[in-house]
Amino acid sequence: MMLTLYGTSVSSRLLLGTARYPSPAVLAEAVRASRTDIVTVSLRRETAGSRTGGAFFELIRTLGVRVLPNTAGCHTVSEAVLTAKMARDLFSTDWIKLEVIGNHDTLQPDVFALVEAARILSGEGFKVFPYTTDDLVVAEKLLDAGCQVLMPWCAPIGSAMGPVNLPALRSMRASFPEVPLIVDAGIGRPSHAATVMELGFDAVLLNTAVAGAADPAAMAAAFSGAIDAGRIAFHAGMLEPRDMAVPSTPIIGKAVFS
Repeated sequence: MMLTLYGTSVSSRLLLGTARYPSPAVLAEAVRASRTDIVTVSLRRETAGSRTGGAFFELIRTLGVRVLPNTAGCHTVSEAVLTAKMARDLFSTDWIKLEVIGNHDTLQPDVFALVEAARILSGEGFKVFPYTTDDLVVAEKLLDAGCQVLMPWCAPIGSAMGPVNLPALRSMRASFPEVPLIVDAGIGRPSHAATVMELGFDAVLLNTAVAGAADPAAMAAAFSGAIDAGRIAFHAGMLEPRDMAVPSTPIIGKAVFS
């Protein structure tokens, strides 16, 4: 089954970031190997103090994927809203990944500013993808603000720690069964991605784990396979852990040889 985000269906459940790759050629290889339909692009990062932004954006367009601009680097509501409007003009899309950072060390979202910015942007016709925590109250407020997708973190951005609070992620999935949930930030290994997909999450957004690998294209392919495997396993119905052994070959009714 395809993933539907704001009325748009995509076949891949991997969203890929475009920052920190060794070269544009390596980025292009990774995007193709990932089989992603959506890449994220930071408007502030690519335009600040550089004349290469135009060439970078042209490369992204040639890859034939949908662009999800983000407001990475924004720390206030006004910054985030202004960046979103600039991104809409540049990329001709009303999709925006909304980030409003509140802590410089953990890069944890400022959830109060996030909700406010989400409400403003939703009111102006944006399709908001909010980078948030795993807090259920914040999630409710984001949905009330007009968001139809939630992007909870599983660990700090770029930490590669993997899911550090599985009970919270399970609770979020159970609390919002009809809302598309995309795990964003902190995933470092394909097994981490498979784990959150096995919980029933709808997709995973990656950047550092692929861009920082020795072979980004191979790592992108590995993550793509892991995400597919986790999704299939969730729908197949996995065995729950048991506190005792259960023989795989039953002995009742079998012949006994003496």
